[in-house]
Amino acid sequence: MAAPADPLSTVARRAPLTAERRVRTDLDDAIPKPYVARALAAVDAEHKNGSPGHQHHDLSVLQQHVAFFDRDGDGIIYPWETYSGFRAVGFNIIMSLISAVVIHLGLSYQTLPGWLPSPFFPIYIHNIHKAKHGSDSGTYDTEGRISSKLEWIILYILARDRQGFLPKEAIRASVDGSLFEYLSKQESHVKGT
Repeated sequence: MAAPADPLSTVARRAPLTAERRVRTDLDDAIPKPYVARALAAVDAEHKNGSPGHQHHDLSVLQQHVAFFDRDGDGIIYPWETYSGFRAVGFNIIMSLISAVVIHLGLSYQTLPGWLPSPFFPIYIHNIHKAKHGSDSGTYDTEGRISSKLEWIILYILARDRQGFLPKEAIRASVDGSLFEYLSKQESHVKGT
């Protein structure tokens, strides 16, 4: 009978990839208190303060995720702002229009400050937590499972590079709320503006 394995081992003998792709054990040296969940930034060993140049403005990551679409900065997102934001990240006119309509029909009422609906279908950033679904900037659930296959597919389609890979920075951006800023910058580089 074999001796019991070390319960803290990061390598499983019957899974060779665990030996090839070892878990970093030096995170305490690279990131202050790596076990503490950050409310404003997604940190890793290369970016201990989160995405370079991304301003959190004291918003939660979920609020940061949607704030990109608040084109006038008033804390309220209207359908025409969502349309404009989708155009900025490279969606065509039809997809931008459909996305704006679907998003505002689905999220507006939950985020309103009162119970009366608005004919303009605004989304209030400070109440966006009321409209949260399983995968909003919560890439993984508490057990580490992928929340939404469809959103990962959309992320891949939008952010893949020319070789067909999804860059680490795109994934970071999807977690820390800067995804749409990242995509907008990528689109600007493609268009040469």
